[in-house]
Amino acid sequence: MSLDQTKAPLYEALKKHMKNRIVRLDVPGHKGGRMNKELKAFLGDQCMACDVNSMKNLDNLCHPVSVIKESEQLAADAFGADHAFFMVGGTTSAVQTMVFTACKAGEKIIMPRNVHRSAINALVVCGAVPVYVDPGTNKRLGIPLGMSVSAVEKAIRENPDAKAVLVNNPTYYGICSDIRAIVKLAHEHGMLVLADEAHGTHLYFGEGLPCSAMAAGADMAAVSIHKTGGSLTQSSLLLCKNTVSEGYVRQIINLTQTTSGSYLLMVSLDIARKNLAMNGKELFAKAVAYSDYAREEINKIGGYYAYGKELENGDDFYAFDSTKLSVHTRDIGLAGVEVYDILRDDYDIQIEFGDIGNILAIVSAGDRELEIERFISSLSEIKRLYSKDPTGLFDHEYIDPQVEMTPQKAFYSDKRAMWINESEGQICGEFVMCYPPGIPILAPGERITREIISYINYCKEKGCLLTGTEDLEINYINVVE
Repeated sequence: MSLDQTKAPLYEALKKHMKNRIVRLDVPGHKGGRMNKELKAFLGDQCMACDVNSMKNLDNLCHPVSVIKESEQLAADAFGADHAFFMVGGTTSAVQTMVFTACKAGEKIIMPRNVHRSAINALVVCGAVPVYVDPGTNKRLGIPLGMSVSAVEKAIRENPDAKAVLVNNPTYYGICSDIRAIVKLAHEHGMLVLADEAHGTHLYFGEGLPCSAMAAGADMAAVSIHKTGGSLTQSSLLLCKNTVSEGYVRQIINLTQTTSGSYLLMVSLDIARKNLAMNGKELFAKAVAYSDYAREEINKIGGYYAYGKELENGDDFYAFDSTKLSVHTRDIGLAGVEVYDILRDDYDIQIEFGDIGNILAIVSAGDRELEIERFISSLSEIKRLYSKDPTGLFDHEYIDPQVEMTPQKAFYSDKRAMWINESEGQICGEFVMCYPPGIPILAPGERITREIISYINYCKEKGCLLTGTEDLEINYINVVE
């Protein structure tokens, strides 16, 4: 790092601004909370006072020239990038910016099918054509893994005109592909590498963790600082190398990002970056220690499997992010989402998500030892009270898609609603996914099969939150006419 990471230019400018007795004849209309006293009482004086609009001394997110620009330069330096952009629309907007930057309508992009919905949404908007690489699958856990280098190489060889390769680094479950090898391979064929690092902030600062995208030489990376880096929800960074035009990327961002960037979100990015640069190594060592301890104790309970680096195979499970506390639950006869519900409803423990066979707890230095112990003991009690024969439980998360047309063509086609149970053989015209994690079960343009219908019904039966369809009850699905 060459810049002074103890500085936080936007934070310092906002503090200075707060000391001035400015007459507020601009937006926001709450005027520091005076217009809405209940909101002010709930959020606090400081929060409402900091909720300001763009002005010369505080710079402008759409075209930064002073304190926001300086803060973004510090972020780029801290993360090993050439450029960094503050994103106030979450990593969804950062992922979409990457795709829009790399691809125009009709151009191909190679990606794993277990991407977040934001990546496929980007294809719907810009008209790029996906070349899906089916991820590996761990049969015991029933979860999708990463992309093998050989599978990426095959996709590149068969699609030499593709513009980019998109990589999850890591997946929601903490699984990483060999991103260094994928970057080398893609660059040898003139393709950009885009990394969805929604769950990878800590890879830039922790020791003994998988390789970050920028360290691997990727061209762009979307990083959710709010997930594991300590900023406010919805605040993220887009990191870029000089292999893409900084000015063009900002133009792409400004196609969709708000012109009223939240200073609460931006200042949280500035302060979080400073904290990570100064203390990240220690913070993430603590997170790893908590997770490693919990894994060991949970595996002593029996029935559960808190998996980790022992599953690394140098291929589609190249590396594991040991901050992730992923636990397989099916052997005690419970779907992950059932354990998720019991933890929340009976034990007041809110974990990140539960799917049909696994749960995920996000652990950070902000957790406390007592809470980790409480989580472990609650899992032990859940096993004692609720375990049953696992026979009949659905045993895998990922179903290989049958892609019949591009997401954009299918989404904008004439469609009709059908009862899902009668839609076998039709081409889907919308999304169906469990949220979280937001990975589509069905995406526009994919053939609906009996296996997929059974999976959707099973997810509904187990209490998964299904989203994506126009029908909020998820009983009907739009199919292409």
